[in-house]
Amino acid sequence: MSSAPSQQKILVAVVGVGLVGSEFINQLLSIPPQSSPFKLVSLTSSSRTLFTGKANPIEPNAPWKSLLASSKEAADLKTLTAHLAQLVGEKERVALVDNTSSEDIAGMYPVWLKAGINVITPNKKAFSGEAELFAKILSASQASGAKFLNEATVGAGLPVIAPLKELVATGDKIIKIEGVFSGTMSYIFNNFSTGTPDGPTFSSVVAVAREKGYTEPHPADDLNGFDVARKLTILSRLISSAPSASPSKLPSLQSFISVQTASLIPAALEGIPTGDEFIKRLPEFDEEFDKLRKEASKENKVLRFVGVVDVAGGQVRAGLEKYPIDHPFATSLGGSDNIVMFHTERYSPRPLIVQGAGAGAAVTAMGVLGDLLKLV
Repeated sequence: MSSAPSQQKILVAVVGVGLVGSEFINQLLSIPPQSSPFKLVSLTSSSRTLFTGKANPIEPNAPWKSLLASSKEAADLKTLTAHLAQLVGEKERVALVDNTSSEDIAGMYPVWLKAGINVITPNKKAFSGEAELFAKILSASQASGAKFLNEATVGAGLPVIAPLKELVATGDKIIKIEGVFSGTMSYIFNNFSTGTPDGPTFSSVVAVAREKGYTEPHPADDLNGFDVARKLTILSRLISSAPSASPSKLPSLQSFISVQTASLIPAALEGIPTGDEFIKRLPEFDEEFDKLRKEASKENKVLRFVGVVDVAGGQVRAGLEKYPIDHPFATSLGGSDNIVMFHTERYSPRPLIVQGAGAGAAVTAMGVLGDLLKLV
């Protein structure tokens, strides 16, 4: 009796070999070759491309960093696209993994999808930027059948997008999604607001978060709430664009800028050019934040920076809100964890809760690899 034909392997091209990219490549190559459904055929950094082709894939123990560094081929997405499109023409299954946060690379997704190249990414730009780009991605995917998967754009390796897709696809009605979506904001408010009226100053907590690498070099890039607004845009669009979606009251977001976002940057510190100067000036506003903490404590509540997609109310917003000290946002969070609650018709009155590490190279790369495995 002859054995069943072995399944066609998926040819993988990786763009972006930084922190997450390197971790992803290592995780991909750690799958034993005999059981791996993938062949790694291309690597692209900001300056170089290493294209090995399907006959000569990059092997698990290959010194891929030095091979890429010594490649004579400059990084050129047009050439890479032509190589990959040719493989699709040869009836190969191809996936491009974008591990960058580049807007220019996100702009290439419709081209790749139209060519039949699947796109896997933790890059938030394409799904939270201009509505026109998102519409092009949807139509290119529908036209060619190539998939785009972006679990790691919200909550890194936490399962947020996949459960939401399943809830919608199986006919559940989303009432509201609320969560602590920023690891940075999670760390800051877990330490600043614990339910008691006193504690460390807001500026000192932000300074420690910066020292530990939880914030961007310029903390204003976290305190403006844009990262949360991007994630809310991704979830809101997913709900609205799902094939089985019924009409909702959700606003049509032109981009993440359309989200009602209450920035935590004091008005006087808007536009401060450096992170160092920002940290130096932030203590001037400790009294204001202390007042908010005291008010919350009087009500037996804590402060949390949350994002809300209120489908029933037709609102998408991000900002500082108060929660009772026995609420999961007060009791379940530690460090820089994320937590997301899905309030749905089926998960009511008790919501579906997902929580855990929502940032870090290892869990983000795992989320990306998990998406890649969904193509198998």
